[in-house]
Amino acid sequence: MKIKDVVAPLEEFAPLSYQDSYDNSGLIVGRYDDDVDMALVCVDATEAVIDEAVRVGAGVVISHHPIIFGGIKRLNSRSYVERVVEKAIRAGVALYACHTNLDSTTNGMSYRVADKIGLLNVQVLDSLSAEHGYGVVGDLPMAEGTVECIGRIKELFGVGAVKYSEPMSKEVHRVAVCTGSGGSLLQAAIESGAELYVSADFKYNHFLDATKLITIADIGHFESEYCAIELICEVISKKIPTFAVRKSKESQNPINYLA
Repeated sequence: MKIKDVVAPLEEFAPLSYQDSYDNSGLIVGRYDDDVDMALVCVDATEAVIDEAVRVGAGVVISHHPIIFGGIKRLNSRSYVERVVEKAIRAGVALYACHTNLDSTTNGMSYRVADKIGLLNVQVLDSLSAEHGYGVVGDLPMAEGTVECIGRIKELFGVGAVKYSEPMSKEVHRVAVCTGSGGSLLQAAIESGAELYVSADFKYNHFLDATKLITIADIGHFESEYCAIELICEVISKKIPTFAVRKSKESQNPINYLA
């Protein structure tokens, strides 16, 4: 099957036009008319993932994060980006990314996390248009203790450690979510009426800014976006049930935790 046919369901579900201006979603290495028998899906296209693709016979690696954001001036193995691109080209493995378009599309990444947490009445947090926006906010079926709710989310997403701000209330009824780096949506989360905002990559000042207004919980960038693998596989398999889509076993968090 040609790559353009494999990724067509993704581009229908999360159009490339939804990606941010800085982003580089789409086909990065390879040609849309190349034939492939299997896709390997991961969060990041790393050297280990490319090796895995070669082992299992996957002609295209579909990652959440693009391996290339800015321009590459040379390919001499000095950086992991250069090594991955070199290895993919030599192995004949195409590289495709589905990033901020998957983050912002309706029923995309944040919706998936909200569903896992068990939120109801889910709405977009920061609407960009009638069709897409970033983050979501929803209601818990029953109120939970703030720390208990954070603890449950920690277990749900296999987080090594959660950084959270001073609880602004003893109980949580409403939760805002943004996968990946969500600091820019802190004010939107506050205005949504949520008592808890779950995201990642919060800066030091974000924890101060949240004081008495909302509780923020940083569950880690990788942990909040690991659901991309499941989501991408589902979108493709639903439209092309006979095509082999494989979840990468080598898609690993680059951050380690010392307990």
